[in-house]
Amino acid sequence: MRRAAVAAACLASTAALAFVMPSFSILRHMTNARDDLSLFSVRIDGLASFHGTAVREAGAALGIPSDRPEILTDASFSLKLPGRCRLDFIPLEGNRAAAVDSNGKKRTEGGAVAVGQAALGPVCALLAVRSSSDNEARAAVERYLEQSKVDRSGKTWLARFGGDVAYVIGPRDDTRAQFWVFKDTFLPARMRWSDEQGVSWDVRFYDYTSPATGEWFPRLLEVHRGGELVLRFTSLKADTKSTLADKLF
Repeated sequence: MRRAAVAAACLASTAALAFVMPSFSILRHMTNARDDLSLFSVRIDGLASFHGTAVREAGAALGIPSDRPEILTDASFSLKLPGRCRLDFIPLEGNRAAAVDSNGKKRTEGGAVAVGQAALGPVCALLAVRSSSDNEARAAVERYLEQSKVDRSGKTWLARFGGDVAYVIGPRDDTRAQFWVFKDTFLPARMRWSDEQGVSWDVRFYDYTSPATGEWFPRLLEVHRGGELVLRFTSLKADTKSTLADKLF
């Protein structure tokens, strides 16, 4: 009897572990969590560091020397929900530059910084969502994933990211587009895709527990291109009462 009970318990445990929430439910929980924040606008000030092949690109765009292994500059994200976002690079000496995404319409101000635009796309699509109806935000995220060629037709699966468990939407293939969502909080963890030139991008969201930014924004954001770290943004403070003019977007 005892062996039978143990076997039954093991089977029940295995069945529970085998269940992984489908992508539809994951995205619904994620967008509901964003709505629960009641966020309308936020400005996040921090530091941006360029690495690897992005050093020369950033130096040319910002008009600062690039004969060094890393470029460090002030930077800020401005989000006006839903769907209007801006990333500013603000060097102490040199030229300012910005990447802007306004409901999918992209533009640059000053020199173009490709890794900045790559960072802004997932941030805007995944963090700057807000619903006026039950399905609006989820549908917007689904459109973004479809444009990024994330295949949502297969089963979702679990993986570890930064020491935490995450749901993964997309195939078990590192060369294919994937979207990762932290299992316990339903906050975006990672977005992987390839652009039209076949270049692979990987944007990673770390630590939503910082007292400076809370669940509004990760403490650390990284952009990897072709497997190489090219941009790291470190959040220092966030302001949800800042007035963001429409002309910024």
